[in-house]
Amino acid sequence: MSTMTSIGMRALFATQAQLNTTAHNIANASVEGYSRQSVVLSTSTPRYGGVGYWGQGVDVVAVQRAHSDFTTQQAAQARSAYAMESTRYQQLDRLQDAFPPGDQGLGHAMGEFFSALSDLATVPADASARQVVLARASDVSARFNYTAGQIDTLQQEVWADLRTSAGTVNGLAQQIGDLNSQILRLQSTGQTPNDLLDRREAVVAQLGEYAEVSTVESADGSFGVYIGGSQCLVLGEQVSQLKVVGDPADPSRASLALQSGSTTAALSQNDLTGGSMAALVQFQNEDLVDARNLVGQMAVALAGAVNQAQAQGLDLRDPAQAGQPLFSLGAPEVMAHASNDPGAEVSVAIADASQVQASDYGLRLADAGSGGTYELTRLSDGTRFYVDSGDTVDGLTVTVGPAGLQPGDSFVLKPLSLAASGMQRALDDPDGLAAALPQTVVLDPDNKGTATVAELSVSGAIDDSLSTVVTFNTDPATGKFNGTYTWSLNDRDTGAPISGGTKAWTAGEAITVNGMSIVLNGLPAGGDALTMTRTVHPEANNGNALVLSGLAEKALVGRTTLSTGAVGAGATFTDAYAAAMADVGVRAQSAGAMADVADTAREQTTALLGAQSGVNLDEEAAKLIQFQQAYQAAAKVLQVAQSVFDTVLDMAR
Repeated sequence: MSTMTSIGMRALFATQAQLNTTAHNIANASVEGYSRQSVVLSTSTPRYGGVGYWGQGVDVVAVQRAHSDFTTQQAAQARSAYAMESTRYQQLDRLQDAFPPGDQGLGHAMGEFFSALSDLATVPADASARQVVLARASDVSARFNYTAGQIDTLQQEVWADLRTSAGTVNGLAQQIGDLNSQILRLQSTGQTPNDLLDRREAVVAQLGEYAEVSTVESADGSFGVYIGGSQCLVLGEQVSQLKVVGDPADPSRASLALQSGSTTAALSQNDLTGGSMAALVQFQNEDLVDARNLVGQMAVALAGAVNQAQAQGLDLRDPAQAGQPLFSLGAPEVMAHASNDPGAEVSVAIADASQVQASDYGLRLADAGSGGTYELTRLSDGTRFYVDSGDTVDGLTVTVGPAGLQPGDSFVLKPLSLAASGMQRALDDPDGLAAALPQTVVLDPDNKGTATVAELSVSGAIDDSLSTVVTFNTDPATGKFNGTYTWSLNDRDTGAPISGGTKAWTAGEAITVNGMSIVLNGLPAGGDALTMTRTVHPEANNGNALVLSGLAEKALVGRTTLSTGAVGAGATFTDAYAAAMADVGVRAQSAGAMADVADTAREQTTALLGAQSGVNLDEEAAKLIQFQQAYQAAAKVLQVAQSVFDTVLDMAR
């Protein structure tokens, strides 16, 4: 009877454990990260009874959880990847708002500015037309300021979001450290605290949404959590602090570092392979930088072209003078690395606004034998140039000194970072607009050909004391134009010739004499002539207004130096803005597609994890009935054992 009672008690305890575990599963069915648990039973060791071994019932060995390390890691990585892709898409979607199409866009403002210049060319002395040009110049500056401000706001929000996320990460890391401590203490009993393991893995998965981490489980059951594969965030009960600091190469940008005691380890962008914080750093270091430089490139090209044309023309002041700059820009920035020698100094200046590329640059001491003192790297594409102090590359003149750089010194050159945000209209006087050219062309009234002046512009230094006469030469045999012209520079007052010569000419080719460039429409006849002389009535001359309005059609943004040394065409202002909009739009579209793919992977791995480890309420309900029946049967065993025992007692009486 004692054996039967013992077996019944063992069965009752085992089925009660199964009922309790099933109830625990049902209660936690909707808890994220909970793994289904089950009772592990083992047949008790039999006892020898003379005629054989008698069974002793069942033992409860352990409560185990349905768990797959591989699937859990896959699901956590998928969540981390989705957090990264979706965060970058959200940021890029907001960046698109800085590049609106239509009337609110920067392209429209530039178009209105050039339209006002075109109107000025029609009535160069009209005060209201001049006032409209100044108003449109203010509008363009304000639109550049707004676009740059939107980008700067996103940069500030990156700092704020990273700080908030770092605080959350530190809180989650502390939870993992506390759970490590509890698990280590409870596992000393020889059994596994399943619920705490689930909770720790859930916290690790939540942490991965901010920064992808890897985990290493120690023999004692504690977790080591690492960012970037090697930087330790949690080791047992020891927890490091994630901090947001200024990038040592460019303190205007945020970077991450791990602080453990007095030791701080920097985390580069390459160390961050997943999670929303990785997306924020990538967005800051790539997308915002490129967008800011694209806007700055347009601002520099526009201001440079307009100011140069202004300087080459004559305004309406009395006496007429060369035009003053219409726009001013924010100055280029130079960022010294935090570890640089304090004596190292570098400056950068814009030499040719049309050749400036949409990029930051890195500068360091060049390796021996590289062909230059310094290595200048265009960071947008990695192109390297080997230069000396004072050399000009991509329209930028880089000056080092007075002391040179030391090994290990490095600088980030940002020629465009403040250009758009600092753009202002610099001219307030409408009479200061230089609508006239300093020289006027007069075609000989006796000309027989069809040539007319298509374009007149300043190409160099002009000597106002001279007048220019260009005569198209005649072939004596045919009496027609022979493809050459003779030019003569004469004293403006006396008419005495100073210098001259003969050049070949083909239709459409510019004629350049005394700092002026003339392009003709039609064809001259032999003997036709034109004269260029100082402009006497600038109020009646619209030559420079035509040059200014014609800048709209010039490919002056991002011109590049060809392998031949010649300067190739860039983009027009309209095309440059359209390209900037397209660049941001394509990035946002690509990021959205990547987010969709990552979301699908996240859903699939989450579903797989749920199938392997989650609670199926239908199955648990069926088990509940099964274990209830087993419990009732075990109770019946005890009832029978008690009845038999009572019968034996009655017989003894």
